Amino acid sequence: MRKNIQTAVIGAGLMGHGIALTLARAGQYVCIADPHEETLATVASRISASLEAMGDNEERIAKVLKKIGLTNNTATAVENAEFVFEAAPEKLDLKRQIFADIEKHAPDNCVLASNTSVMPITEIMADLRLKSRAVGTHWWNPPHLIPLVEVVSTKWTDESVVDDTMALLEDAGKTPVRVKKDVPGFIGNRLQHALWREAISLVENDICDAESVDTVIKASFGRRLAVLGPLENVDLVGTDLTLDIHENVLFDLESRQAPSPYLAKLVEEGRLGMKSGKGFRDWTDKEADQVRNRVARHLKRLDGILLD
Repeated sequence: MRKNIQTAVIGAGLMGHGIALTLARAGQYVCIADPHEETLATVASRISASLEAMGDNEERIAKVLKKIGLTNNTATAVENAEFVFEAAPEKLDLKRQIFADIEKHAPDNCVLASNTSVMPITEIMADLRLKSRAVGTHWWNPPHLIPLVEVVSTKWTDESVVDDTMALLEDAGKTPVRVKKDVPGFIGNRLQHALWREAISLVENDICDAESVDTVIKASFGRRLAVLGPLENVDLVGTDLTLDIHENVLFDLESRQAPSPYLAKLVEEGRLGMKSGKGFRDWTDKEADQVRNRVARHLKRLDGILLD
């Protein structure tokens, strides 16, 4: 992959700043656009802090920052771009408006990528004039630490667009995976929320408490998931054993097609999790910070950042 490619990131928030620093760290030029001056004003300091936490020294940080430009104007950001990554909030109408603006000003050969965790890329890109260059790129949060990026094809996407996007991401040190059909949730969130649904159901049906659910996962199969995927595990223990287990357990798993009423009740009562101090469990600010710090340190260790 060539270096010094001109890229654009639309949105300077949590996802946008992580996508931008990842591309710039790999040697690409990035122009970040955001209409909110207060968000734009802090993005350089947030990028510097993230790079420092990743182990980059002052010289390295300065080199990365020189690759990044800032603007409050989408047209300026995309006018010479080869790749555009939209990282706006998860609102369909907003994303459509952004891509309408991008397409007015970006070159016709520019790849247009939308970052979303569950929204159909086909719906986001439906009004584009050149639909064949549109693709989904689901970066996981935090995008500069989680390796995976799901690259989602629509029914219109040209295969060369997927190939070029995969190559750019691989060069930036990411682990891209092709999603051949544009389905809600793509791959990762479909798997993740199938587990979340059963976890909530266990608590809802008073089989165990929330802490027990989390402990079981963290102290058992969760420990091997990073190195042994579920289908590798099936082949490891045998498809025959897996079939036997499924015949004896699947019938009793949660299968409702709508969100859990128990979850809806928590939201209705204002039990929104760590941000409100109460969710499935009660949280003090100190306990919430300990969880966030534990996750951050774990991710950094996995990335080889921390050696202690």
